[in-house]
Amino acid sequence: MGEVNRTLTVYTYANCDTCRRAVKWLRAQKIAFEEKPIRETPPTPAELRTMLTRLGGAGALRKLFNTSGGDYRALKLGEKLPAMSEAGAIALLAGNGNLVKRPFALGSAATAQAVGLVGFDEAAWAEALATGR
Repeated sequence: MGEVNRTLTVYTYANCDTCRRAVKWLRAQKIAFEEKPIRETPPTPAELRTMLTRLGGAGALRKLFNTSGGDYRALKLGEKLPAMSEAGAIALLAGNGNLVKRPFALGSAATAQAVGLVGFDEAAWAEALATGR
């Protein structure tokens, strides 16, 4: 059987304890990944749409948002999000990395299921990123 060719991109925020735990866990598992700073380089609209699909489609839009963040509260998105179009929400997320739930891990593999994870749940990440070791 051939080796799995996996590309995993993990968007993180340096001051986020959850992000640091996720990165530490990935390194301990010897899972290769590319880390990107979510505030400076938020996920692209294409990446956000891919993640939304992997999380279950339009009904999962709220899962992409950092609902406990100051920007989310300041913009009153709790009230506005239910009426917002998917395209509008994606554009808002792509323009402000503070609004994106983190860590945000998106990957693909040539011979394995594509990965889409937001937040860090060790068991869920272990299942999604299982390499058969």
